[in-house]
Amino acid sequence: MAEAFRKIDIDAYDEDVLLESDLVDPDPRDPATVLSDAKSKSGQVRGFLSKGDIAGALTMLLADTPYGPNVEDAKAVTFSAVVLILNSTKSSDIASIVRSISQDSQDTLMKYLYKGMAIQGDSEITPSVLLSWHEKTVESYDQFALLEI
Repeated sequence: MAEAFRKIDIDAYDEDVLLESDLVDPDPRDPATVLSDAKSKSGQVRGFLSKGDIAGALTMLLADTPYGPNVEDAKAVTFSAVVLILNSTKSSDIASIVRSISQDSQDTLMKYLYKGMAIQGDSEITPSVLLSWHEKTVESYDQFALLEI
């Protein structure tokens, strides 16, 4: 009897269930278009990195990121490109790069940093790199900007 009770999904009977679709509007673009854009930007990131333009790569990548449900593949491609940028940057250059991107891009970067910190066991993600970027990004914020994230 107790086992059957634990299998009941009480959220199915609750009128006040909070769904992901209630939190974020879906990306208005078609999921295939979003994935195509993400792959294109990922390729452009490699071009920026080969030129040494890390700030340009971040600005381009963080300008229009995929969001909402049904675009998980595009989110993964974009996240991998962000990790590539973060890992390709010398620690001495992080502060100047963070200061050179817009406040909106810094906010989006911070979201990707937190996402990276939440993922465990991924060999691409280096915690010390994430923490370095986090430190420099927090330093560049004014005192109330962190409340927006």
